[in-house]
Amino acid sequence: MKQTHFGLVVLAALTLGSAQAATTVKIATISPLSGSSSNLGLQIKNGTQLAVNEMKPQFAKLGMNLSLVAYDDQADPATGTAAARRVAADKTILGVVGTLNSGVAIPASQALAPSKVAMVSPANTNEKVTDRGLKNMNRICARDDAQGPAGADFVVDTLKAKKVYVLNDKTPYGEGLAAQAEKRLKAKGVQVVQSEGVAGEERDFTAIITKIQTLKPDAIYFGGLYGQVGPFAQQLRAKGIQTPIVGGDGFDSEDLIKLAGSAGANNIYFTTVAPPLDAVPAAKVMAANFKKTFGSDVQGYGIMGYDAAKVVLQGILDAARKNGNKAPSRAQVETAIRSGTFKNLLTGEVSFDKNGDRKSGKMYVIAVKNAKRSTAGTVNVLRK
Repeated sequence: MKQTHFGLVVLAALTLGSAQAATTVKIATISPLSGSSSNLGLQIKNGTQLAVNEMKPQFAKLGMNLSLVAYDDQADPATGTAAARRVAADKTILGVVGTLNSGVAIPASQALAPSKVAMVSPANTNEKVTDRGLKNMNRICARDDAQGPAGADFVVDTLKAKKVYVLNDKTPYGEGLAAQAEKRLKAKGVQVVQSEGVAGEERDFTAIITKIQTLKPDAIYFGGLYGQVGPFAQQLRAKGIQTPIVGGDGFDSEDLIKLAGSAGANNIYFTTVAPPLDAVPAAKVMAANFKKTFGSDVQGYGIMGYDAAKVVLQGILDAARKNGNKAPSRAQVETAIRSGTFKNLLTGEVSFDKNGDRKSGKMYVIAVKNAKRSTAGTVNVLRK
């Protein structure tokens, strides 16, 4: 009698455990939560968390318990790839929002591809991220071959520069962005007086500033991140050089101003795939919820993280409905995301081409003057 009762208890426990496993659904973020890029990485994570919070009831109606797992990639390819392997090992994770850095996304998405874990990037701009043709890799932002030329056009058409000094931070992101900008600059007849790389961890720019003083460029294009560009601007302005500094979305952080200082944070411009709040009227409610939930203001990558998460989550729901309202497989989610059309997003409708690039979107030009940011313009980006 006791043995029978014990057997029933064990059976019930096993059955309950299986039911819980079947109804637990997770998505993950992979982004830098520590280090010099953590401000942007945290925006991605928090934007995703807000989307998860909002969509939990929809999952609950289908008998699924939704949660987020956040991984810190430290903006490091090896760390990000290790995180991707941990994601692959957790069968309850059906999709990933991330990464921030293209240099992390490329190996991380490759590590996830055999497990068919879909990634939707809010930030990766290097062409190689999607040009490899992986079925699991998608992005809702523009590419370097759109962003780099847009920055170069601004340098020529708005700043009227004739001579430009080009820098990059020796990462796939910075090198790709600078190369595309340089290509467009030369095509428009601009003299590139110098083009060189400087390691991303470098913070002493004495040698480069000496060259800038000698070559006297009309503008500086820097493919890099705010953690390095801020100190560069501070040191450059301290030498009395007010030459415009132009770059890409790696500048897109309030910490750029903090690192550059009040005197250094001037005459800086950047293109960004992440919209400023004033350019997205639909984001007002989301921004208020973000502030209430996290105690800080949403920035561009918070908005992009939110939209990327909405794509992942809606893709899971679409796949679930095709699967009899049950938790779908990773392969089903991968297919639903790549083939889906996602509406009611803050940045507009999202659908992907055969490589996972967003078919249409916008890019924004931001000006930093007297330690304050403002929107300087927008650029429409279309892919056939």
